[in-house]
Amino acid sequence: MKVDFLIIGQGLSGTFLSFYLKKAGKTFLVIDDEKPNAASRIASGVINPVTGRRIVKTWKIDELMPFAFSAYKEISEFLKIPSCIHEGAVLNMHTTKQMQQAFNNRLQNDPSDYIRLCANEDNWSEYFNFEFGIGETYPVLIINLFDLLRNWRRYLMNSKYLQAEHFEEESCFREDHIIRYKNVEAKKLIYCDGASVASNPYFNKLPFAYNKGEALIVSIPKLPRDFIYKQGLSMVPWRNEDLFWVGSTYEWRFPDDLPSASFKERVETYLKNNLKLPFKVVEHFSGIRPANSERRPFVGFHPIYINVGILNGMGTKGCSLAPYFAHQLVQNILTGTLIDKEADINRFSMQHFD
Repeated sequence: MKVDFLIIGQGLSGTFLSFYLKKAGKTFLVIDDEKPNAASRIASGVINPVTGRRIVKTWKIDELMPFAFSAYKEISEFLKIPSCIHEGAVLNMHTTKQMQQAFNNRLQNDPSDYIRLCANEDNWSEYFNFEFGIGETYPVLIINLFDLLRNWRRYLMNSKYLQAEHFEEESCFREDHIIRYKNVEAKKLIYCDGASVASNPYFNKLPFAYNKGEALIVSIPKLPRDFIYKQGLSMVPWRNEDLFWVGSTYEWRFPDDLPSASFKERVETYLKNNLKLPFKVVEHFSGIRPANSERRPFVGFHPIYINVGILNGMGTKGCSLAPYFAHQLVQNILTGTLIDKEADINRFSMQHFD
């Protein structure tokens, strides 16, 4: 098999990279073994325009939000499935007086930047215990990652664009300007393999800072699904009519990628203390995020092996960053358009590359 591109990984980065290459008329093959705990497959699917205790706008969000909305809508239309993205809002139940004051100060100074007061705060006392009021973030974007990734995978399989197997690095060889992998010959190789990049011979010296996240899937039949609820942890409507994704944590030191009993106990205690409704835990999962110390993605081609590229390092912002930078990378390939200098891997010195 001869193709233009060999893509490793079918998370969000690999999905949108292959989508934009398909639109451009390029041939490709995706190698992916569908790890059940891959970061893209267990993420909450939320694009939140503000972040942190200071409630600041996330990097490039004014560009990323409209691009993401169009990108997810476009791929849904291509697949002929209901749109996998919609607008929502986050109800931020402040956990301290200081956080309430920080929100109110931010609202007073920048009243148009994605935050507002909750119009019917008293109504939520039926569902939650909260002491310091509620602020609202609007709009946020909520993506049905499960349907998107499942349907794109089905399309790739039916079109013979995907080999469902574990990528074996030892079976991949560079010969001049050709990549050979088992029965495949490609012009370029692009890694979109998330945390698996730790064993990558080309990019494992980039400053990745992997962290572990965990979440519970909880049945809460009487809780309205019109909002995301945040009170320390986040509660995000999940797939069917009464399930919520509850999480997540950021562990920088961890012995393995398995769900931990301590996290489950901590979240159950959190729900008992903050939620006034009955609930039932139905699933518990965890995964490793390919974050990095700069909180900026890694996009571009190796400075020495120029037909080997990477689209990775999205961290917790993958839902917004992956489509944007997949499109940017494809435009770079097609027309030489520059990659954003804060994301381009050429920002690093040669000591980061073999």
